[in-house]
Amino acid sequence: MSKLLTQLHELATQLTISPEQICDIAAKFQQAMENGLRKAPSSLKMLPSFLNKPSRKETGIFLALDFGGTNVRVLLTELLGEGQYRVHARAGSPLKQEAEQYNHISKHSTANHLFDFIAQQISPLVKPDEIYPLGHTFSFPTDQRGLNTGTLIHWTKEIETTGVEGEDITTLLRSALDRQNLHNVIPKAIINDTVGTLLASAYEDPYTDIGSICGTGHNTAYIEPCAPNTKSPMIINLESGNFDQLPFTTYDALLDQQSEKPGEQRLEKMVSGHYIGELVRIIACSLFDSGLLAQSTSAKKILTTPYILQGAHISLLLEDDGDKKEQIASFFENQLGITNSTLEDRQALKKIASLVSIRSARLVAATYIGILHHIDPDSSQNHTIAIDGSLYEKSPNYAKTIQNTLDETLGTKKKFISRLTKDGSGIGAAIATAIAIHTES
Repeated sequence: MSKLLTQLHELATQLTISPEQICDIAAKFQQAMENGLRKAPSSLKMLPSFLNKPSRKETGIFLALDFGGTNVRVLLTELLGEGQYRVHARAGSPLKQEAEQYNHISKHSTANHLFDFIAQQISPLVKPDEIYPLGHTFSFPTDQRGLNTGTLIHWTKEIETTGVEGEDITTLLRSALDRQNLHNVIPKAIINDTVGTLLASAYEDPYTDIGSICGTGHNTAYIEPCAPNTKSPMIINLESGNFDQLPFTTYDALLDQQSEKPGEQRLEKMVSGHYIGELVRIIACSLFDSGLLAQSTSAKKILTTPYILQGAHISLLLEDDGDKKEQIASFFENQLGITNSTLEDRQALKKIASLVSIRSARLVAATYIGILHHIDPDSSQNHTIAIDGSLYEKSPNYAKTIQNTLDETLGTKKKFISRLTKDGSGIGAAIATAIAIHTES
């Protein structure tokens, strides 16, 4: 066996999550949930949403604002009841754009800059003589004291805009709407994207009780049968990306040390689209440094650039089933400028990408199993896990690996189904707004 194959075999040992580890992680995750619910020390924040499942009878026209990363989206959405809806109009823009010379998510930007820009995206969808109730999906750790009030605890996803942490998001948005003369847009609810995904799926499928994002970032929400504050069912935002009782490798440690916030978001750094490409790059660099991959100057130079590999690149690597891996060769040459890769290089990079991707899906599934054990210890009910995000939707075999891990651990006697819920964070904001208005009346 060649030294490269020996090293890849060792990598597989480090990155493979065994059935025993799945059960161990699920148990630790369940314990962290229970600690968080009773305010004991926990890596899970267990944030209340002040929402339960929709009745599925919600109707009306609402604005849905979705801010969860480097883009902001606005949907003018009509809810028709029983899981049906229609999107009448869309707007939105990236929050940073080098060509336009603006960046509203850097530390040089302020809360006013950011929220004025967001309000400007809403403006094209609004007529001056109509009132528009608005639901806001804000996908960052937020301390909510009610359905329409939430304070940003801290930014994630490398966002650094000043003057937002510790502030009420609805107040910042309402002030920006006033500055843009959008007095007829009325914020009614603020939710997390995981909460929105759960609501959107539950509007159609009453068995939905978990909502999750597997994309650029990672997080999960679920319906707590007996919420601490109300002693009644409520959707809880776990902020599960911060879970930290995990089988870390030296590569995970290196990524964490080099990140903006070492020690935080440890699960997210092992599973999300923002980070898995970087993990593949770090592992590939270690093989280059050991002389196990082609020692081209261009390869070494390119692969020392942090975050040059993204989640979408990992999908591209996994899709190439050709004998000569010509798609990967083209990616090396056209996107990375590496002109002399060997077949062995290309096969090795695909193997690394596969190991990292499968580990991501199995770790995510382990957390879902922890939640299911908490809400249904006897596995006596059917459960639907609603998932949105590019990894789950587009990465080869990602969704299948999650489902297989659920079946392998929980059995198939009862239905534990994971399903794609597209645009859940936007549609969910509209549903939350409808629930808020119904609650007011």
